[in-house]
Amino acid sequence: MSLKSVKSFAELQTELEKSDKGFVLLYKKGSESSECALGRLEGQILNNEFTLLKVNVAETRDVHSQFNISSVPSLLQFEGQELKNVIKGCMTEDYYKSVINGIYSKVSGGEEGKKQKRVVVYGTPSCSWCKRIRDYFNEKNVKYRYIDVAANPAIAEEMKRKSGQMGVPQTEIEGQMIVGFDKPKINRLLGLN
Repeated sequence: MSLKSVKSFAELQTELEKSDKGFVLLYKKGSESSECALGRLEGQILNNEFTLLKVNVAETRDVHSQFNISSVPSLLQFEGQELKNVIKGCMTEDYYKSVINGIYSKVSGGEEGKKQKRVVVYGTPSCSWCKRIRDYFNEKNVKYRYIDVAANPAIAEEMKRKSGQMGVPQTEIEGQMIVGFDKPKINRLLGLN
């Protein structure tokens, strides 16, 4: 399956009205990191209940400005027409699959069919520990939602309210905040070995 191209903000709005959830990849054709993200997203077995779109910002200039996006590639996650999350950069195929398919799955070593606890990672693109924690979750087949707090000041404030701290990474597991990459605590809360 390939992502459908969108040529204007009006067309994007029309497409997003077609389902409850949607994903839009903002990319620049010919850019190495954009082509990486596009290839990895197109390589997924994607769920047809979602709207999956792509916007080449070199050709379509009225979409990224509507959402204050200044860097590509950026994967925008929508509920209806409301922007819920922005994922910047080229991620692994497993990461995109976990985002698109949701944050719940069974955890390695857990009971078969048991639902994983809700996991949210708050980070920034320049944070090396944020990348390490995402790599660790991908290695352990932990599904998580990644939120770039640099791209969303309101969510950064919400994170600070929950934990009392602004540093990243922060991981929320079923409402419990963990500041930094505290592997023993994460393993204990998720039942990982």
